[in-house]
Amino acid sequence: MGALLDLVQLRTFVAIAECGGFGRAASALRTSQPTVSQHVRSLERVVGQPLVERTGRSTRFTSAGETLLVEARRLLAAHDAAMCRLGAERPAALTVGAIEHAACQVLPDLLGALMAALPGQDVVFRLDRSTALAEATTRGTLDMALILGVVPNVGGVQVGTLPLHWLSAPGWFMPPPDGPVPLVAFQEPCALRTRAVRALEGLGWSVRITTEATNLEGVLAAARAGLGVALLPTAYGVPQGLEEVRHLPSQGSIGLRLVSRQGLDAAIEAGAGEALRRFFSSITDFPGPLAERVPIGNSN
Repeated sequence: MGALLDLVQLRTFVAIAECGGFGRAASALRTSQPTVSQHVRSLERVVGQPLVERTGRSTRFTSAGETLLVEARRLLAAHDAAMCRLGAERPAALTVGAIEHAACQVLPDLLGALMAALPGQDVVFRLDRSTALAEATTRGTLDMALILGVVPNVGGVQVGTLPLHWLSAPGWFMPPPDGPVPLVAFQEPCALRTRAVRALEGLGWSVRITTEATNLEGVLAAARAGLGVALLPTAYGVPQGLEEVRHLPSQGSIGLRLVSRQGLDAAIEAGAGEALRRFFSSITDFPGPLAERVPIGNSN
């Protein structure tokens, strides 16, 4: 008998198509990108032809890859249907995305609230930015996601709010009126970044982005290093090593939305939504002691 197609490797191959790349497929499958690449190479050895082509950062299927994708979906569907008829199907894990802003401070409590609302469910969390989580939910590679309510055209339901704070390193001062405000922000696209820039420009300041980061830890580290001010939502007050810049006008709060993939069990969605509403309604913002600040425009 010749070489055989491996079902696990075929699932990986289908995930690449559905998730839009090797890295996203690895995240969805809870494995590493090298493992995804190894599975593709193994399938190429079995088929005897290249299945994917990479041009720079983009990846596309070859003609043989497109053919295998069709056959892979048929084989996996037949396999899963057989397992179901035999009563041996394994319940799929419920994949839930969460923004880093909420998760980095309240993840243990947030996880407990969701687990209590979803008894018997194998819940897997993914932490990422709102835009990435919204896209994954739309594609169906995430079941649900808790995102900031500033991502356009994603729908969902509001489950809470988080207060917004201007944050900086202790002892950091605003520049003179004729100097630009150094801003630490996420890389584009980022609605919070846009909101911060518009707020500062509305006060008559020019803005200079001193640091761009791809994740929350990067933004916090740059702000702690004194590289600029950051506008961020917080769950349990001001993060350690930072202070609130109280002389900048308050930006109020920002909504949190729960978005779900098409076809998700309505009972699961409703249970998670209610649990999140109760959870965020119980959070009180405790800013803690704040040092006295020099008014805006005074650099001495």
